[in-house]
Amino acid sequence: MKIIFHPDFYQVYTSDPAAAPERMESIANVISGHYEFTEPTAATEEDIATVHTSSHIEYVKGCGLYDISALAAGGAIQAASEGLKEPRFALIRPPGHHASTDTSWGFCYFNNMAVALEKLKRENAIERAFVLDIDLHFGDGTVNIFRSTDYVSVFNASLNDRKGYLEAIAKELQKQESDIVGISAGFDNHKDDWGGLLETEDYTTIGKMVREWCEKNRCGYFAILEGGYNHQVLGHNVLALLQGMAGL
Repeated sequence: MKIIFHPDFYQVYTSDPAAAPERMESIANVISGHYEFTEPTAATEEDIATVHTSSHIEYVKGCGLYDISALAAGGAIQAASEGLKEPRFALIRPPGHHASTDTSWGFCYFNNMAVALEKLKRENAIERAFVLDIDLHFGDGTVNIFRSTDYVSVFNASLNDRKGYLEAIAKELQKQESDIVGISAGFDNHKDDWGGLLETEDYTTIGKMVREWCEKNRCGYFAILEGGYNHQVLGHNVLALLQGMAGL
């Protein structure tokens, strides 16, 4: 299993929590040595424009955030493309699941997941996709972008009961008929983060559920980083998800 990462993601590009100093280091320091890292290239403006309007792209450029946001989208594309054959994790920022076609908020600028899945669909690499969003916050941007399509289903796990949360994910997976599963991997629902709900081991369980379902149904799977803000536990939570995805 490979990690999609570029040193530019160490940049502190804004003052929001997703761009905080040492956030990416807190993950890389824990998972380095366990997995091979590979660098992505930036998404093209053509790829981004399949999901976002020209006015939104110009807005991101005007904020001085286009290059880092396009690189994040490129990391998601690579993770999704390679994830059709082997599991991948895109260690990227800015996150993306609050970015809609013409607007964005919540520390997001381009919707990385949507850009990646739309590219696979345009290239006829997939017919259907399932997005499992485990971030604390509702991935409204992803839902908004795919609302009018019939090839992507999105599930935002949003229960306040730990056992019920995991059971809901397992139940939703069994409903799917997809060529690929993309995990919008937010870790801010951990007991020591903003949400205060999940244990570190629960991320392993989630990764394992996705892996076992995809192996059974012969579909690809990948994950991309969304939220997660407690640097003391973030890397360990990411590692837990990766271990579940990789079968370790």
